[in-house]
Amino acid sequence: MATTSFAYAGFIGGISSVFAQPAIPACQPPSAGEYLLLVVSPTADNQKQLRSALPPQLKTATCKYLNETVTRVGGFNKIDDANRWARYIGNIVGLSAIITTRPKAVANVQPFQPSQPSRPSQPFQPSQPFQQQTVSYNPQALGQGYAVLVDYFNRPELANNVQQVVEGNVGFASYGQRPYLLAVHTTNQKEAYSALQKLNDRGFFAVLVDSRKVMLLRPVVRL
Repeated sequence: MATTSFAYAGFIGGISSVFAQPAIPACQPPSAGEYLLLVVSPTADNQKQLRSALPPQLKTATCKYLNETVTRVGGFNKIDDANRWARYIGNIVGLSAIITTRPKAVANVQPFQPSQPSRPSQPFQPSQPFQQQTVSYNPQALGQGYAVLVDYFNRPELANNVQQVVEGNVGFASYGQRPYLLAVHTTNQKEAYSALQKLNDRGFFAVLVDSRKVMLLRPVVRL
């Protein structure tokens, strides 16, 4: 009887330990001046392979980003270093990585300043914007290359400022089931990294991702 009770208690304890496993926390943002890799690693095997391929001095942590399980690899002070490790991880482990950094001056982004009351009236003009939405909305995968995406915090008028920084058209895209402004899509690594750095220097929250995982919603934003 004692043996049966012990086995029963052990069984209950095993169930409790399974249900007591903590949820994966949200990823912490990078520190000021830090470049961060977020490596998509949904399984325990992915995470084990990745950690075995990285030197111990690199700081790693499993966390959630855009509802995906990723491994956060931090501590890079230069975008070139982050780029080298992203390529290394892709070649050795076969996992894709997002490169991001912390904006330097978010308060300097113009749309957050309430001093221009006339500009918000433009999107409500009914003549042209609705025609352009109907013609240009054609969701499609971006294809191979690099995509620089900007979180616009539900303020699509930010597209005007992003366009000034990248000196080109800005689109709407979806990544990880979230909408973004598509600042740059290119197969040129240097061009993508340069755009990422410029946008973050100007206070935008920009990320660099594998464009094959990005869905283009609208090639050009017209406000």
